[in-house]
Amino acid sequence: MMKRIGVFTSGGDGPGMNAAIRAVVRCAVANDLEVIGIRRGYAGLLDGETVELGPRSVANIIHRGGTMLGTARSEEMRTPAGLKKAASNLDALGIDGLVAIGGDGTFRGAQALSELTSVHVVGVPGTIDNDLYGTDSTIGFDTAVNTALEAIDRLRDTAEAHERLFFVEVMGRTRGFIALSAGVAGGAEDVLVPEVRTDLDQLCTNISARVAAGKRASIVVVAEGDDAGHAFEVAEKLGRRLVMDYRVCVLGHIQRGGAPSAQDRLLASKLGAGAVLTLIEGRSGVMVGLLNGRVVETPFQETFTKQKELDTELLYLMKVLAR
Repeated sequence: MMKRIGVFTSGGDGPGMNAAIRAVVRCAVANDLEVIGIRRGYAGLLDGETVELGPRSVANIIHRGGTMLGTARSEEMRTPAGLKKAASNLDALGIDGLVAIGGDGTFRGAQALSELTSVHVVGVPGTIDNDLYGTDSTIGFDTAVNTALEAIDRLRDTAEAHERLFFVEVMGRTRGFIALSAGVAGGAEDVLVPEVRTDLDQLCTNISARVAAGKRASIVVVAEGDDAGHAFEVAEKLGRRLVMDYRVCVLGHIQRGGAPSAQDRLLASKLGAGAVLTLIEGRSGVMVGLLNGRVVETPFQETFTKQKELDTELLYLMKVLAR
Protein backbone atom coordinates (compact mmCIF):
# COMPACT_ATOMS: atom_id res chain seq x y z
CA MET A 1 0.00 0.00 0.00
CA MET A 2 1.36 3.41 -0.96
CA LYS A 3 2.10 5.66 2.01
CA ARG A 4 4.77 8.14 0.90
CA ILE A 5 5.53 9.76 -2.44
CA GLY A 6 8.35 11.96 -3.66
CA VAL A 7 8.18 14.84 -6.13
CA PHE A 8 10.90 16.71 -7.99
CA THR A 9 11.48 19.01 -10.96
CA SER A 10 14.33 18.38 -13.36
CA GLY A 11 15.94 19.85 -16.47
CA GLY A 12 15.01 23.29 -17.73
CA ASP A 13 12.53 25.22 -15.60
CA GLY A 14 9.17 26.31 -16.99
CA PRO A 15 6.31 28.52 -15.79
CA GLY A 16 3.71 26.31 -14.12
CA MET A 17 6.07 23.87 -12.42
CA ASN A 18 5.14 25.34 -9.04
CA ALA A 19 1.46 24.87 -9.83
CA ALA A 20 2.19 21.21 -10.60
CA ILE A 21 4.08 20.72 -7.32
CA ARG A 22 1.19 22.32 -5.46
CA ALA A 23 -1.31 19.99 -7.11
CA VAL A 24 0.81 16.92 -6.36
CA VAL A 25 1.19 17.82 -2.69
CA ARG A 26 -2.41 18.75 -2.00
CA CYS A 27 -3.89 15.83 -3.95
CA ALA A 28 -1.53 13.43 -2.15
CA VAL A 29 -2.41 14.80 1.29
CA ALA A 30 -6.12 14.60 0.44
CA ASN A 31 -5.53 10.88 -0.15
CA ASP A 32 -3.64 10.39 3.15
CA LEU A 33 -0.18 10.24 1.58
CA GLU A 34 3.01 11.79 2.93
CA VAL A 35 5.00 13.89 0.48
CA ILE A 36 8.77 14.35 0.28
CA GLY A 37 10.08 17.12 -1.94
CA ILE A 38 13.42 16.40 -3.61
CA ARG A 39 15.50 19.49 -4.28
CA ARG A 40 17.48 20.09 -7.50
CA GLY A 41 16.08 17.13 -9.43
CA TYR A 42 18.19 14.01 -9.83
CA ALA A 43 21.21 15.83 -8.45
CA GLY A 44 19.34 16.42 -5.19
CA LEU A 45 18.10 12.82 -5.12
CA LEU A 46 21.69 11.60 -5.36
CA ASP A 47 22.86 14.07 -2.69
CA GLY A 48 19.95 13.39 -0.33
CA GLU A 49 18.52 16.93 -0.45
CA THR A 50 14.90 16.54 0.67
CA VAL A 51 12.16 18.42 2.48
CA GLU A 52 8.79 17.32 3.88
CA LEU A 53 5.89 19.02 2.12
CA GLY A 54 2.35 19.70 3.27
CA PRO A 55 -0.54 21.90 2.15
CA ARG A 56 0.98 25.02 3.76
CA SER A 57 4.38 24.32 2.22
CA VAL A 58 2.93 25.00 -1.20
CA ALA A 59 0.77 28.00 -0.32
CA ASN A 60 1.00 31.04 -2.60
CA ILE A 61 3.19 29.43 -5.25
CA ILE A 62 0.66 28.80 -8.05
CA HIS A 63 1.38 32.22 -9.57
CA ARG A 64 5.17 32.02 -9.35
CA GLY A 65 7.52 31.07 -12.17
CA GLY A 66 10.54 28.82 -11.72
CA THR A 67 10.34 25.96 -9.23
CA MET A 68 10.36 26.06 -5.44
CA LEU A 69 12.28 22.77 -5.39
CA GLY A 70 14.99 23.99 -7.73
CA THR A 71 16.26 22.07 -10.73
CA ALA A 72 19.53 20.81 -12.15
CA ARG A 73 21.00 18.44 -14.69
CA SER A 74 22.93 15.39 -13.46
CA GLU A 75 25.56 13.54 -15.49
CA GLU A 76 25.98 11.05 -12.64
CA MET A 77 22.37 9.94 -13.09
CA ARG A 78 23.29 8.75 -16.60
CA THR A 79 25.65 6.12 -15.16
CA PRO A 80 24.77 2.66 -13.74
CA ALA A 81 26.36 3.66 -10.43
CA GLY A 82 24.27 6.82 -10.29
CA LEU A 83 21.06 4.93 -10.97
CA LYS A 84 21.83 2.42 -8.21
CA LYS A 85 22.57 5.24 -5.79
CA ALA A 86 19.29 6.96 -6.66
CA ALA A 87 17.38 3.71 -6.14
CA SER A 88 19.08 3.17 -2.80
CA ASN A 89 18.25 6.70 -1.65
CA LEU A 90 14.59 6.25 -2.60
CA ASP A 91 14.50 3.05 -0.56
CA ALA A 92 16.15 4.75 2.43
CA LEU A 93 13.55 7.55 2.28
CA GLY A 94 10.72 5.03 2.29
CA ILE A 95 9.31 6.43 -0.94
CA ASP A 96 6.72 4.20 -2.62
CA GLY A 97 5.84 6.48 -5.52
CA LEU A 98 7.65 9.23 -7.39
CA VAL A 99 6.38 12.14 -9.50
CA ALA A 100 8.98 13.44 -11.98
CA ILE A 101 8.22 16.84 -13.50
CA GLY A 102 10.32 17.68 -16.55
CA GLY A 103 11.12 16.90 -20.18
CA ASP A 104 12.60 14.06 -22.20
CA GLY A 105 15.85 13.85 -20.24
CA THR A 106 13.87 13.67 -17.00
CA PHE A 107 11.73 10.86 -18.39
CA ARG A 108 14.71 8.84 -19.57
CA GLY A 109 15.94 8.79 -15.98
CA ALA A 110 12.42 8.10 -14.70
CA GLN A 111 12.05 5.14 -17.03
CA ALA A 112 15.37 3.70 -15.83
CA LEU A 113 14.32 4.10 -12.19
CA SER A 114 10.93 2.48 -12.79
CA GLU A 115 12.69 -0.54 -14.33
CA LEU A 116 15.36 -0.78 -11.64
CA THR A 117 13.25 -0.35 -8.50
CA SER A 118 9.87 -1.31 -7.07
CA VAL A 119 9.05 2.40 -6.72
CA HIS A 120 6.17 3.47 -8.96
CA VAL A 121 7.24 6.40 -11.14
CA VAL A 122 4.92 8.77 -13.04
CA GLY A 123 5.94 11.78 -15.12
CA VAL A 124 4.39 15.22 -15.60
CA PRO A 125 5.42 17.08 -18.80
CA GLY A 126 7.15 20.30 -17.79
CA THR A 127 9.07 21.97 -20.62
CA ILE A 128 8.47 25.14 -22.63
CA ASP A 129 9.49 23.35 -25.86
CA ASN A 130 6.22 21.36 -26.11
CA ASP A 131 8.20 18.53 -27.70
CA LEU A 132 6.88 15.53 -25.76
CA TYR A 133 4.70 12.95 -27.49
CA GLY A 134 1.52 12.10 -25.58
CA THR A 135 0.20 15.54 -24.66
CA ASP A 136 -1.26 18.42 -26.64
CA SER A 137 0.67 20.92 -24.55
CA THR A 138 3.44 20.81 -21.97
CA ILE A 139 3.55 22.92 -18.82
CA GLY A 140 5.25 26.24 -19.59
CA PHE A 141 4.66 26.25 -23.34
CA ASP A 142 1.68 28.61 -23.35
CA THR A 143 3.46 31.13 -21.11
CA ALA A 144 6.62 30.99 -23.24
CA VAL A 145 4.60 31.63 -26.40
CA ASN A 146 2.84 34.60 -24.82
CA THR A 147 6.17 36.00 -23.58
CA ALA A 148 7.59 35.76 -27.10
CA LEU A 149 4.39 37.21 -28.54
CA GLU A 150 4.54 40.26 -26.30
CA ALA A 151 8.11 40.91 -27.46
CA ILE A 152 7.12 40.50 -31.12
CA ASP A 153 4.23 42.95 -30.69
CA ARG A 154 6.58 45.54 -29.20
CA LEU A 155 9.23 45.00 -31.87
CA ARG A 156 6.70 45.44 -34.64
CA ASP A 157 5.99 48.97 -33.42
CA THR A 158 9.61 50.00 -33.79
CA ALA A 159 10.07 47.97 -36.98
CA GLU A 160 7.28 49.91 -38.66
CA ALA A 161 8.45 53.24 -37.23
CA HIS A 162 11.93 52.74 -38.72
CA GLU A 163 10.95 50.59 -41.73
CA ARG A 164 13.23 47.79 -40.61
CA LEU A 165 13.54 44.04 -40.94
CA PHE A 166 13.68 42.31 -37.56
CA PHE A 167 14.92 38.79 -36.83
CA VAL A 168 13.56 37.47 -33.53
CA GLU A 169 15.16 34.35 -32.09
CA VAL A 170 13.10 32.18 -29.76
CA MET A 171 13.92 28.95 -27.95
CA GLY A 172 13.59 25.67 -29.82
CA ARG A 173 16.87 23.80 -30.21
CA THR A 174 15.31 20.82 -31.99
CA ARG A 175 11.63 21.74 -32.40
CA GLY A 176 9.81 24.82 -33.67
CA PHE A 177 6.60 24.83 -31.63
CA ILE A 178 7.29 28.15 -29.87
CA ALA A 179 8.50 29.83 -33.07
CA LEU A 180 5.50 28.75 -35.11
CA SER A 181 2.84 29.62 -32.52
CA ALA A 182 4.37 32.98 -31.60
CA GLY A 183 5.10 33.79 -35.24
CA VAL A 184 1.58 33.17 -36.49
CA ALA A 185 -0.02 34.91 -33.50
CA GLY A 186 2.35 37.86 -33.94
CA GLY A 187 1.76 38.25 -37.67
CA ALA A 188 5.35 37.40 -38.60
CA GLU A 189 6.28 37.51 -42.26
CA ASP A 190 8.18 34.24 -41.96
CA VAL A 191 9.01 31.58 -39.39
CA LEU A 192 12.14 29.40 -39.53
CA VAL A 193 11.87 26.06 -37.72
CA PRO A 194 14.18 23.02 -37.44
CA GLU A 195 11.53 20.70 -38.92
CA VAL A 196 11.56 22.45 -42.32
CA ARG A 197 14.73 23.13 -44.28
CA THR A 198 15.25 26.87 -44.75
CA ASP A 199 15.68 28.18 -48.29
CA LEU A 200 17.49 31.50 -47.83
CA ASP A 201 17.17 32.37 -51.52
CA GLN A 202 13.40 31.99 -51.34
CA LEU A 203 13.29 33.96 -48.09
CA CYS A 204 15.17 36.82 -49.79
CA THR A 205 12.78 36.69 -52.73
CA ASN A 206 9.75 36.80 -50.41
CA ILE A 207 11.06 39.77 -48.42
CA SER A 208 12.04 41.66 -51.58
CA ALA A 209 8.60 41.04 -53.10
CA ARG A 210 6.91 42.42 -49.98
CA VAL A 211 9.11 45.51 -50.04
CA ALA A 212 8.27 46.03 -53.72
CA ALA A 213 4.58 45.74 -52.84
CA GLY A 214 4.96 48.51 -50.28
CA LYS A 215 5.61 46.55 -47.09
CA ARG A 216 8.43 48.44 -45.37
CA ALA A 217 8.74 46.40 -42.18
CA SER A 218 8.99 42.67 -41.67
CA ILE A 219 9.54 40.27 -38.76
CA VAL A 220 11.14 36.87 -39.20
CA VAL A 221 10.91 34.51 -36.21
CA VAL A 222 13.81 32.08 -35.95
CA ALA A 223 13.88 28.97 -33.77
CA GLU A 224 17.36 28.75 -32.23
CA GLY A 225 17.95 25.31 -33.78
CA ASP A 226 17.07 26.19 -37.37
CA ASP A 227 19.29 24.53 -39.99
CA ALA A 228 20.25 27.94 -41.43
CA GLY A 229 21.75 28.95 -38.09
CA HIS A 230 20.95 31.26 -35.21
CA ALA A 231 19.20 34.57 -35.86
CA PHE A 232 22.48 36.50 -36.11
CA GLU A 233 23.80 34.06 -38.71
CA VAL A 234 20.58 34.19 -40.74
CA ALA A 235 20.49 37.99 -40.54
CA GLU A 236 24.11 38.29 -41.66
CA LYS A 237 23.53 36.00 -44.64
CA LEU A 238 20.44 37.91 -45.72
CA GLY A 239 21.98 41.27 -44.97
CA ARG A 240 24.54 40.68 -47.69
CA ARG A 241 21.76 40.12 -50.23
CA LEU A 242 19.09 42.62 -49.19
CA VAL A 243 19.40 46.38 -49.25
CA MET A 244 17.37 46.84 -46.08
CA ASP A 245 18.15 47.97 -42.57
CA TYR A 246 17.77 45.09 -40.10
CA ARG A 247 18.09 44.30 -36.40
CA VAL A 248 18.33 41.08 -34.39
CA CYS A 249 16.64 40.36 -31.06
CA VAL A 250 17.42 37.16 -29.12
CA LEU A 251 14.78 36.53 -26.45
CA GLY A 252 16.71 33.76 -24.71
CA HIS A 253 15.85 32.65 -21.20
CA ILE A 254 13.23 35.31 -20.53
CA GLN A 255 10.86 32.80 -22.17
CA ARG A 256 11.33 30.46 -19.22
CA GLY A 257 10.56 32.93 -16.46
CA GLY A 258 7.63 34.93 -15.19
CA ALA A 259 4.18 34.17 -13.86
CA PRO A 260 2.52 31.23 -15.63
CA SER A 261 -0.52 31.88 -17.79
CA ALA A 262 -3.99 30.72 -16.72
CA GLN A 263 -3.74 27.87 -19.23
CA ASP A 264 -0.45 26.65 -17.79
CA ARG A 265 -1.81 26.84 -14.24
CA LEU A 266 -4.85 24.80 -15.21
CA LEU A 267 -2.77 22.26 -17.12
CA ALA A 268 -0.31 21.89 -14.25
CA SER A 269 -3.11 21.45 -11.73
CA LYS A 270 -4.83 18.76 -13.79
CA LEU A 271 -1.65 16.83 -14.53
CA GLY A 272 -0.17 17.13 -11.02
CA ALA A 273 -3.36 15.68 -9.55
CA GLY A 274 -3.55 13.11 -12.35
CA ALA A 275 -0.05 11.88 -11.56
CA VAL A 276 -0.96 11.24 -7.92
CA LEU A 277 -4.14 9.37 -8.85
CA THR A 278 -2.16 7.25 -11.33
CA LEU A 279 0.25 6.28 -8.54
CA ILE A 280 -2.59 5.48 -6.16
CA GLU A 281 -4.16 3.25 -8.80
CA GLY A 282 -0.92 1.28 -9.01
CA ARG A 283 0.43 2.27 -12.41
CA SER A 284 4.02 3.21 -13.19
CA GLY A 285 6.42 4.01 -16.02
CA VAL A 286 4.08 6.50 -17.68
CA MET A 287 3.66 10.22 -18.28
CA VAL A 288 0.29 11.82 -17.71
CA GLY A 289 -0.65 14.26 -20.46
CA LEU A 290 -3.70 16.07 -21.79
CA LEU A 291 -5.10 15.03 -25.17
CA ASN A 292 -8.35 16.54 -26.43
CA GLY A 293 -9.16 17.73 -22.93
CA ARG A 294 -8.68 14.33 -21.29
CA VAL A 295 -5.89 13.19 -18.97
CA VAL A 296 -4.19 10.22 -20.62
CA GLU A 297 -1.15 8.05 -19.90
CA THR A 298 1.74 7.41 -22.28
CA PRO A 299 4.67 5.03 -21.59
CA PHE A 300 7.87 6.94 -20.86
CA GLN A 301 9.73 5.55 -23.83
CA GLU A 302 7.08 6.70 -26.28
CA THR A 303 7.28 10.28 -24.98
CA PHE A 304 10.81 10.70 -26.29
CA THR A 305 11.09 8.12 -29.09
CA LYS A 306 7.92 9.07 -30.95
CA GLN A 307 7.91 12.49 -32.60
CA LYS A 308 5.18 14.99 -31.92
CA GLU A 309 4.18 16.48 -35.25
CA LEU A 310 4.34 20.20 -35.96
CA ASP A 311 1.08 21.63 -37.29
CA THR A 312 1.83 21.87 -41.01
CA GLU A 313 -1.52 23.58 -41.63
CA LEU A 314 -0.37 26.38 -39.34
CA LEU A 315 2.82 26.70 -41.40
CA TYR A 316 0.75 27.07 -44.56
CA LEU A 317 -1.59 29.55 -42.89
CA MET A 318 1.38 31.67 -41.79
CA LYS A 319 2.55 32.03 -45.39
CA VAL A 320 -0.96 32.95 -46.57
CA LEU A 321 -1.45 35.56 -43.90
CA ALA A 322 2.02 37.13 -44.31
CA ARG A 323 1.07 39.02 -47.48
